[in-house]
Amino acid sequence: MDAADAVASVLVLGIIFVSLLSNAVVLICFLHNPEIRKQVPGLFILNLTFCNLLLSVSNMPVTLVGLITTGHPGGSGFCQLVGFLDTFLTTNSMLSMAALSIDRWLAVVFPMSYNSRMRHRDAVMALGYTWIHSLCFSIVATCRSWVGYHHLYASCTLCTARAKGAGTQFIIFTVALHSFTFLLTLIVLCVTYLKVLKVARFHCKRIDVITMQTLVLLVDIHPRVRQKCLNEQRRRRQRATKKISTFIGTFVLCFSPYVITRIVELFCKGPISPYWGVLSKCLAYSKAASDPFVYSLLRHQYRKTFSFLANKVLKRSPLNSSSLVMENNAGQSNNNINTTNIIQAPTNKLQ
Repeated sequence: MDAADAVASVLVLGIIFVSLLSNAVVLICFLHNPEIRKQVPGLFILNLTFCNLLLSVSNMPVTLVGLITTGHPGGSGFCQLVGFLDTFLTTNSMLSMAALSIDRWLAVVFPMSYNSRMRHRDAVMALGYTWIHSLCFSIVATCRSWVGYHHLYASCTLCTARAKGAGTQFIIFTVALHSFTFLLTLIVLCVTYLKVLKVARFHCKRIDVITMQTLVLLVDIHPRVRQKCLNEQRRRRQRATKKISTFIGTFVLCFSPYVITRIVELFCKGPISPYWGVLSKCLAYSKAASDPFVYSLLRHQYRKTFSFLANKVLKRSPLNSSSLVMENNAGQSNNNINTTNIIQAPTNKLQ
């Protein structure tokens, strides 16, 4: 094992650790918090977490062993099973991201009719489609014996060498697989999230207009408070753009190198560097490690649940409920006094 393989092995080992830990935390939060389980997006996140966890315990360790031993890990039957899981789990996770984007689009663009448009039954039907879609491609590839150990990616996956006799059929299958998974998901992500961003910017603009009108009326407001309101407007606009960029950017960054390498491999007669092949596979694996942070752990409900569970495990004593009540009452009274002063200031000026 040379230095490049050693670095790749450490990278895969780190991805396995982060993916297992972060996805396990998401699963624990989902099982512990009934409010998360009641929400429709929780079903899509649960399916995505299941795919990421299974990928972390099946495919990633095989790639790690392949890098360390620089050889075929396990027998042919075992590698075909892992290759089946590779196609199934990757396809299923991509379609789960597309389903999540559609759910958020409905929630933002149609907030009043969201509950009637996206119910738990609708979510289960959408997940049923993702499973059928993924199983169809995985079963076809396995039945045609197109999965095996691929030295370019050091993993058990779709193998060009095993499909030499198929020729055009394998090319059509591979192009169709990536077109109806990666390309379809990318189109759905771009269309839905860009529409969400458009609506978010529209609402931010309305809030900004109301804020500016209020600031004009409050002639006695302190300049520091005025600047704080303007900075909050700027942060609100940037926050929406950053979230949308994260959803689409992580998907493109993690999956596009691997998919492009797959397509180039079909039509390019020249050799592809094995270092690039392993790197593209590691980037695809890294999506399983980043998904919990992109879709779950940075949200308030998951952070609150994780903090509660961590305090419970560490046996930290929470603050007394009486002190919390006193602090809340004091905060509310201060807010009421400040609000009254702000409202009365322009009134006194008019009088």
